[in-house]
Amino acid sequence: MKRTVIGKIALACALALALGLSGAAGAATVVKMSHIGPANVENNVVHYFVKEFASRVTERTQGNITFELYPDEQLGSEEQRMELMMKDGLNQPVADVSSFAAMGTVLPELYPSSVPFMFNSYEAAHVFFDESEYWVNLKKLFRERTGCVLIEAVEEGGFLAFTNSKREIRSPADFPGLKFRGMDEGQVAIFKAFGASGTPIPWGELYMALKTGVVDGQMNPAFYVLLGSLTEVQKYMTLANIQYSDQFLVMNGDLFDSFSDEERAVILEAAKEANRLTRARIEAEDSQQVEKCRQLGMQVYAPTPEEMEQFRGIGQPAYIEWLKSKVSAEWLEAALRDAKAANEKASAK
Repeated sequence: MKRTVIGKIALACALALALGLSGAAGAATVVKMSHIGPANVENNVVHYFVKEFASRVTERTQGNITFELYPDEQLGSEEQRMELMMKDGLNQPVADVSSFAAMGTVLPELYPSSVPFMFNSYEAAHVFFDESEYWVNLKKLFRERTGCVLIEAVEEGGFLAFTNSKREIRSPADFPGLKFRGMDEGQVAIFKAFGASGTPIPWGELYMALKTGVVDGQMNPAFYVLLGSLTEVQKYMTLANIQYSDQFLVMNGDLFDSFSDEERAVILEAAKEANRLTRARIEAEDSQQVEKCRQLGMQVYAPTPEEMEQFRGIGQPAYIEWLKSKVSAEWLEAALRDAKAANEKASAK
């Protein structure tokens, strides 16, 4: 009698285990994907990238990997989302498109990739973030330090431009006395070198800070000026091609490792394809977005080559000096070396 009962229990347990394993194998993984900005593919190119990436992964994994999208920082601030993603365990199926502000808190070695006036063209930036030794080593370091995976540098807009509400900026001599929002400490260092003040302000608070005069200006691509309706509180734009504008697709490491080799390959290729589409769209629309800013009342100025050299001659050394307190010379030298090679390769095409 006991053997019969034990046998039935064992059989039931075996069936339950088999069903459980079968269900787990066939169950879709739902990844929570967050980013800043609205859920609008027309006005928010980061959301456009996320949609293109997510749809490709879902289609090519036959629905085994799907995404729930959380735009407008619905999962918390960038720093909070980074902390969430770094937690161990598959109870954290999260991915994020993170900015320098979030990434810099855990990976300051990323900052050398944003040295101002470092890239001569979009193509040079693409070579750098697709092929450089610096970028390969940075992704390895990010995994070692955080447990997370850095998948792609996502182009989020054109090169950064200066905007402000007080006066036209043609050279560094026009900066003294102005107050600027700096997205991170590096940008603050640039403004200080030009004789202005800089203070970090979250994106969600920037419009009111500009409207109320907490700061006079900021720097972003024309895309973000339009996205944030900053044309309503900014009068002047200077197209100084300051920094290449990008964010970073990152994913919880335990989650990434839980996928099969084939699924991981799908994720990586889908990210590259979505980024290629995003790049093409941004670069086609950049001049149109600048013109839109002009139509909405902004005065737009493009510095001469001589004026650009003035910006570079002051801004770049100041940023590099700030970087020396954050990262080793090895990382800075590697980024500058590979950026130079990327400029040369792009100009030869």
